Amino acid sequence: MRKRLFSSVVLMVFIVAASVRLFGESTEGVPAPAAVAQHHESEHHESIGQRIATALRKSGLPDPLVWVAISTLPIVELRGAVPAGHILMDVPSMDPAGKVKASIWIYVTCVLGNMIPVPFILLLLGPISRFCMRFKVGKWFFDWLFARTRRKTANIEKYETLGLTVFVAIPLPVTGAWTGSMAAFLLGLSFKHAMVSILLGVMIAGVIMTVLSLMGWIGAAVAGVVLIGLAVSGMAGWLKREEKQDGDST
Repeated sequence: MRKRLFSSVVLMVFIVAASVRLFGESTEGVPAPAAVAQHHESEHHESIGQRIATALRKSGLPDPLVWVAISTLPIVELRGAVPAGHILMDVPSMDPAGKVKASIWIYVTCVLGNMIPVPFILLLLGPISRFCMRFKVGKWFFDWLFARTRRKTANIEKYETLGLTVFVAIPLPVTGAWTGSMAAFLLGLSFKHAMVSILLGVMIAGVIMTVLSLMGWIGAAVAGVVLIGLAVSGMAGWLKREEKQDGDST
């Protein structure tokens, strides 16, 4: 278990380092803090999350429901919803106390929104895919979807629940609760282990995106390393206790 934990932490550090580089180079991801502050001055740097937020807001949906709705969407998920929430509430212009309260409110609602699809994916993906694969189009779609998911989540198989937490925690376009849920299904993880791993990952991703929106890339990277390290350590202890309980029961 110690060797497995050490390997997971090493993998985590490399993934976080890579994510900071990718964040800085990506124009399709979430906006940089400078872009957040200048949102009202220019609309040319809007992310996907911002564009969706603008459309939902124009439809008359209340702001909190706007970023909750964005959090539930695949691809965009929480990484797009948190910065969009900061823009809608104009968090950069608030006083420090206001920023803290607004950021906590956005964080909690976005985490809850991102978790809404997870139990449905874990419980229904199997039955739905088996039914649809009876048909040619359905078989083609799910063969493509599962093959793509396996390619994107190859490292999870080695580290299982620990790897799943780290994978979901890094807020990049190829990661997140949706892909993590499909990976958990393909790996045959139990519902409980999958839910705990994905929830921890989503919570960490929410903190990273909140810090990113307020402090920039370096602060987000430091927060990510510390939180993922704590989560991996805590989950390793939890898994060890479960293994011991299973051994005692047998």
